[in-house]
Amino acid sequence: MSFRTDRFGGAELVPFPKRRALGASAARPEARLPVLIVLHQESSTPGRVGNALRALGHRLDIRRPRFGDPLPETLDQHAGAVVFGGPMSANDPDDYIRREIDWIEIPLREQRPFLGICLGAQMLAMQLGARVAPHAEALTQIGYYPIRPTAAGHALCPAWPAQVYHWHREGFELPAGTELLAEGDDFPVQAFRAGHAFGVQFHPDVTYAMMHRWTTRGYDGFSAPGARERHHHFADRAVYDAAERAWLDHFINGWLARRPLLAQAAE
Repeated sequence: MSFRTDRFGGAELVPFPKRRALGASAARPEARLPVLIVLHQESSTPGRVGNALRALGHRLDIRRPRFGDPLPETLDQHAGAVVFGGPMSANDPDDYIRREIDWIEIPLREQRPFLGICLGAQMLAMQLGARVAPHAEALTQIGYYPIRPTAAGHALCPAWPAQVYHWHREGFELPAGTELLAEGDDFPVQAFRAGHAFGVQFHPDVTYAMMHRWTTRGYDGFSAPGARERHHHFADRAVYDAAERAWLDHFINGWLARRPLLAQAAE
């Protein structure tokens, strides 16, 4: 069949061939397992991490245990799990905080890809027996701060950003038996690994829109010792964000490719 139109001087236009149906063995994004997303506020979003996961064809199974959502008893039906940050502390006595920390034992035991971001990293550290606490001099990290990848961090991701975005008042010790991936000055442990589980103290998930919201709603934090003033957040983002975004894309790809060691041995 052909189509003619005076707009193109009577030229014959050939339609594009129809796409062939994907075979049963073809990889289809909709066939990928979803990624479990744990958020801590009603208005929270998975931000740039969610964007990266969707770009890889994964659906997001968003749960908010703080508001009554249950967490799965196994991650057999998920490609991995991400626990995000929030204004609360891993030391808070709330039941949902305790339940989340206890639940992290499941991805650790099942050797599933797990990522903890800020509060999520502190929960992972606490599950592994490490202490989470404020800085001894009450310092905070609110804004961009430098990090230094270790040799293990370079081996995992060769191109780390010089500075990354933070928003926290507490830090954590390196859990026994884990691998330090990146370190900092005031808060020495910035990224670590425990098998297929990773924790990062910083926020690679923050989009430009999220930064506007955080720096508007959380403006009182700028008076805390060590915090950067609001205008520095956006000025530094223009310098460091491209590298942090590239690092995140590289990390997410490698992180989701990890599978339980027992499953690999059975192949």
